[in-house]
Amino acid sequence: MYSAHISKVEKARNYAEERDRVSITGLTASFRGNHSTHQVEYEEGRWSCSCHSFTTRQFCSHTMALQQMLENAFPGP
Repeated sequence: MYSAHISKVEKARNYAEERDRVSITGLTASFRGNHSTHQVEYEEGRWSCSCHSFTTRQFCSHTMALQQMLENAFPGP
């Protein structure tokens, strides 16, 4: 049983190094801002946020922060 666990960990490590194996198409997150909590979504290559800034300007600090947190997991806007 122990060796099976080790092989799964090694396989996961190999998968993690081959980022082209995964294509993330959607994500939903609650982002606790300074004034309230906002719903941030990534769907089909596009970010959105329930905050006023995103609604009026199509970008905000919440989506930009998530992009930085997730590094290169998602393509840019």
